[in-house]
Amino acid sequence: MNEVQISEAVSQLFADGNRIVFWNDPDREFEETLATLALDSVTLLRADQVPGLEAKIRIEREQPDSRFLVYSTAEVPLPSEDWLLDIRLYSRTFRADRASIIHGELGLNEQSLRTHLGTRAKFLGSKDRLARLKKFVQPTDTARDLDRKMLAVLTKVDQSEFFGILTALYHGIPDAHLEAVPAAWDDIEKFDLAAAFWSLVQENFGYAEDAPTLKNLLIRLMVSDLAHSTTANLPAALTHLMLPKLFLSSASVCLAQWRDSNSRSDSYDWLSDAVAVALKIESQLPGLDIEPLLDNKTFLIIEKYIAAKLRDRVVATASTINAAAIKGIAKHRQNGYWADRNRGAIGATREALHAVYDALIAAADLFGLRGEFSTGFEYNSAQAMFEGYATALHQFDRLYRHFIEAADAATAQGWDILKALRDSVEDCYTNWFLTNLSLKWGKFVEDELLANWRVDGVMNQPWFFQKVAAALMESDRRVFVIISDALRYEAAKELVDDLNGTYRVQAEIQPMLSVLPSYTALGMAALLPHSKLSYSDKGDVLVDGQSSAAGNRSNILAAKKGVAVKADELRDMKKDAGREFVKPYEVIYVYHNTIDAIGDSGSTEGKTFEAVRTALTEIADLIRMIMNNLNGTYIYVTADHGFLFQETALDATDKSALVDKPAGALTAKKRFLIGRNLPDSDKAYHGSTAVTAGADGDMEFWVPKGNNRFHFVGGSRFVHGGAMLQEIMVPLIRVRQIKGDAKSKTSVKKVGVMVVTQSPKITTNRYRFELMQTEKVTDRVKPATLDIAVYEDGQPITNVERVTFDSTQDNLDSWKKSVWLSLQKRSYDKKGCYHLILRDTDDLEQGRVEVSISIAFMDDF
Repeated sequence: MNEVQISEAVSQLFADGNRIVFWNDPDREFEETLATLALDSVTLLRADQVPGLEAKIRIEREQPDSRFLVYSTAEVPLPSEDWLLDIRLYSRTFRADRASIIHGELGLNEQSLRTHLGTRAKFLGSKDRLARLKKFVQPTDTARDLDRKMLAVLTKVDQSEFFGILTALYHGIPDAHLEAVPAAWDDIEKFDLAAAFWSLVQENFGYAEDAPTLKNLLIRLMVSDLAHSTTANLPAALTHLMLPKLFLSSASVCLAQWRDSNSRSDSYDWLSDAVAVALKIESQLPGLDIEPLLDNKTFLIIEKYIAAKLRDRVVATASTINAAAIKGIAKHRQNGYWADRNRGAIGATREALHAVYDALIAAADLFGLRGEFSTGFEYNSAQAMFEGYATALHQFDRLYRHFIEAADAATAQGWDILKALRDSVEDCYTNWFLTNLSLKWGKFVEDELLANWRVDGVMNQPWFFQKVAAALMESDRRVFVIISDALRYEAAKELVDDLNGTYRVQAEIQPMLSVLPSYTALGMAALLPHSKLSYSDKGDVLVDGQSSAAGNRSNILAAKKGVAVKADELRDMKKDAGREFVKPYEVIYVYHNTIDAIGDSGSTEGKTFEAVRTALTEIADLIRMIMNNLNGTYIYVTADHGFLFQETALDATDKSALVDKPAGALTAKKRFLIGRNLPDSDKAYHGSTAVTAGADGDMEFWVPKGNNRFHFVGGSRFVHGGAMLQEIMVPLIRVRQIKGDAKSKTSVKKVGVMVVTQSPKITTNRYRFELMQTEKVTDRVKPATLDIAVYEDGQPITNVERVTFDSTQDNLDSWKKSVWLSLQKRSYDKKGCYHLILRDTDDLEQGRVEVSISIAFMDDF
């Protein structure tokens, strides 16, 4: 070493806060350079020339604040002969060789590590590598610790834990090719750290071979994870690839942390797929049931297998289905790794898988709901059945819509595994539900309603303005009315559920009885303020003698200090412009058209349910905009009519064909015909709009019986105009913005979760924790999804499990969830500080419980 290097090294020791530095130089290599060393404010004391007692007095009594370099050409004396031993023990030692200097720079306690540092000269030859190593090193580190931390430097990880080092290596494999080697591995071999790496692998995983490879290790890690997380025995073709039994939990924890890494999980996806192909995992699965695989996350192919098996179970048990059990499995898998939509690389696949499970949940609930009505729809009046649809039967339509939405989303990503289930769902909805509903409801239409279009306790659509809007006008409030074309009751009910989960918003819904035929022109007219509805000679609907067409609605509303505006026009207004626009008016009718615009066209009717989803979002956004930008306190949402829709194309049996259009007919559509002096027909209900809409003009109508169509021109799956409950039950939603002290009652929160076990003590390397939500989920108490693991010093020492607490039941048992966590194989301090931590998906801590770990020896039981 030259003088400059020595000066820098010694100066660094003083800069680190040391007052006294000892330097023994028995070979007298540097005695002549002492005088030339550039050491500011440091006193050179020659211990080989000054008696020990004198030196001691000088250092501790005479110059207690001075810095000393204590140099001697003698060897370090024996402790029994060292007058300065006590000072030497609390000071630092300098040696003029690179290993010793680095030893000093790293602040290591153990002197024997100088020899080990000498063997790592290649690695330590770079100032950059040394600087990065210093960030990891602790004074008590051993040679094994130093090697591990050098590996951390080469793999460029933020923490020096070996699991992170290993997964960073795999993350660096190019093109996710099992035979490829990451660039960092070349550095590991270059700097003679390969042996240290494989020694750490053996220590952590029990893996040792004469010629170990990263590929073979990865295969064994994944097979071991499969074995550890599966309650059935592995296929014989895989058992020889397992790590020793004691190390299975460590393999699972390592891979779980890899999967949980936001920055590296994409490499897990690719490499696990490569391993699955290499091991022919798909051919090993047939014969396995779902339950033994429920907690496994190793391979995507297993996720696909579980989804397919669960689909088969839903189809096979449709008539006796245990919907709760199906939903439990599906939601558990959605919380797992492969169906988590918030993860990276194969996001489209995850979206598809999540959608598959959504479809399975909807199908299970649909079949379960059918089971509740296995004896049929036993209603004894139109009123009872109307109320029955509003409270329960509408769920058939909602669940069918949810299934089709989810199944279409999966199919759009190339996942067509739901075909058999689609057939079963279609049969349930179209052949069972719609058929039975139409037969039962049709009798009430024919026997009760055509002669008196009234349902006790239910508002008729033409009364809307007088009974609702006028009442609010009297209280000197501006009223906003959103009319969404074809927003049927079941979708509006979902909208209300969403709104009631919004702070400062309260929504209520009630059904209205629409006009019949349930078509746009008549329904829109009925919602306008009027004294009389009537028909022109051409069949146009008039409001107090005026045209009710879209362009004339503001003129009709003007009499009530009102105005009509399209939803997109209002939505596009800036806040000030919007306020200026509504300022002159007491009633603002906002016309929204998304569902009917898409559904009522043969080229786009297949996207009807997608349009419903879009409409619900648009209406909710529109309501918030009215409240926030336009100070709207009272808002109504309603519709002109509902609709019927089915996924499969109709055939001739669904058609009530019109051989000849009857004399007097003015308009003939798929679900209705209007005219004057119409004859009776055995294929249609024959009625008068004077009865069903209070309309003058002697207009009569035909609507096909049940859910049939007169013709299929321009599309046939989406229709409205008839008398089915889905068409003639329209929603009336009242939305209020809550202000003042009452707004606290509208606050929204996530359900609380507590750890049931008090002061958990882990005595085996796989431990079950019991957790419980603290209340049931409601509109304003949302489900909580938590990531759960045991941590030490901020780092997980178990797998991280994601669990959703979403029970809406009053039964406390349904609030409980179990989580199995596996400890990695290592020693644990019985008095150590460990915590079970619950974090939400935003990484915010929601709970922490101190945990003790007392494992006499690591086993696998």
